[in-house]
Amino acid sequence: MKFSQYPNIAVIGVEHRHIYGMLEGMIAAGCKVSGWWTESSNVVTEGFVKRFPTLKRFNTKQELLDNQDIQVVLIADIPSRRAGLAIEAMNHGKDVMTDKPGCISEEELIALKKTVFETKKFWSIDFSERFEVPAVSYAGELIKAGEIGTVIQTIGLGPHRLNLATRPNWFFDPKSYGGILCDIASHQIDQFLHFTNSISAEIVTSSVANYANPSHVGLEDFGEVVLQSNGSHGYIRVDWYTADALPTWGDGRLFILGTRGTIEIRKYIDIAGRTGTDHVLMVNNERVSYFDASKTKLNYFFNFSNDVMNRTEASCSQAHTFLVTELALKSQKMASRLGFLSPKN
Repeated sequence: MKFSQYPNIAVIGVEHRHIYGMLEGMIAAGCKVSGWWTESSNVVTEGFVKRFPTLKRFNTKQELLDNQDIQVVLIADIPSRRAGLAIEAMNHGKDVMTDKPGCISEEELIALKKTVFETKKFWSIDFSERFEVPAVSYAGELIKAGEIGTVIQTIGLGPHRLNLATRPNWFFDPKSYGGILCDIASHQIDQFLHFTNSISAEIVTSSVANYANPSHVGLEDFGEVVLQSNGSHGYIRVDWYTADALPTWGDGRLFILGTRGTIEIRKYIDIAGRTGTDHVLMVNNERVSYFDASKTKLNYFFNFSNDVMNRTEASCSQAHTFLVTELALKSQKMASRLGFLSPKN
C-alpha cells in the first residue's frame, strides 16, 4: 500500500543508539526529516551525525516544537526525560514514537494517558525486538497459519552486553533508567501479549539483582518475570551478562509453545551454527523445520507512517502500548531485590 503524502518527522533527544534504527526505519517508510535537537553532545550524537550528516540540528527544542510542518517526533532521550518530552510534543500537535521504556513511573504513565486522550495523538513505543527483527515477524506468520496450534506460553530471553566503560552516568542511576524490568523486559512483555493475543495480564512474580557489578550499586544486571493471562503463561529473563567472545551484543531468543508444536527464534546469532541472523526452528505434528527468516518484510515503520496520515492503528494499538508499559512498571515495582543492590527507592 502506498499513499501520496508521508509525515514530516523530527528527532528530540539523542541519548540511546536505538534512535538510529528508529530514524532509518521512518526514512525507509518514506518520511521526510525536518531535523533534530538534543540537549548535549555525546558518543551517541557523534554516531548520529555520521549516519545522518545532512540533517539540520535545531538551535532549541522550542524551535522544533513550534514548527508546524513537523507531524511526528521520535524520542530516544534519557528514559527519565522521555515522558515529559512526549507530552510536550503531543501538546504541540505532534504524534510520538519513543524508544523503550516510554516512561519510568506510574505517575508518568497516567499523565501520558491523559495527554493521549486530550490531544488524540499517538504515543507509540518502538519495541525493536519485535518490530525490527524479521524472524519474529516470520514466526507470527507461522502461528497465524496454525502451524503450532494455540499459543499457551512464551519464554523470552534478553541478554545484553554491558560495555561498562562506554556507558554514561545515567545508565547506573535507577531514577534515570527506571530499572532492568521497566527497560529491557518491556520487549518480552510485548511479545508475550502479542503472541498469546492477550488484552490483559497479571505479574505473578518478579525479581531483580546485581550479582556481578558491586561497584555500581545502582545497576540491576539480572531480572526475571513470570506473568499470566487467561490461558497463557510467560517467563522472562533479562541480563547484562553477554560474554565477550560472542560476536554480537546478545543471544536474544524467544521460545513459543503451542498446543500442536513449538517455535524457537534465535534472533541475532546461532552460536557455533548457521551464519547470519533471524533463525527460526519449528517442530509440529507433521515436520521438523528450519527457516532463514532474514528477508522477511518488516511493517512497523511503514504502518506507523500510514497510521499518522489515516488515524488508524495498524502498527500497534494504543491499548497494547499502554498495557505493556503498565505491566513493565508493575513488575519493576513489585520485584524482589537481591545481590548488591542499593536500597529500594
